[in-house]
Amino acid sequence: MSDSPSQRALTVSATALVVAVACVAMFLPPMVDDTVASKSLTLLFGLSAALAVLLHWAYLGMAAHRADRSVGGWVVLGLMFPIGGAAALLMLAWLDDEARIQANGAGA
Repeated sequence: MSDSPSQRALTVSATALVVAVACVAMFLPPMVDDTVASKSLTLLFGLSAALAVLLHWAYLGMAAHRADRSVGGWVVLGLMFPIGGAAALLMLAWLDDEARIQANGAGA
């Protein structure tokens, strides 16, 4: 696996998406009762989910920019949380790999 700038941004964006989904899952049954029973846990998971989603969108846009793709289009796809964000990550990673393969093939 390459350690290109766009791949690093995709990795951070994917990590933020996983954290956001985990925080949102704390508000779903069967964990919701324990989460909302404590105001501090509710605040912690709510703020963590919000921050993680914002970081996911920011790094998704950064990865699109570094891959010379339309930032707006990819971030709009990422707004369809969480499925759209995961789809955007997978497609950007695939397109980045394809571009790298073509660049290596053209240089050979």
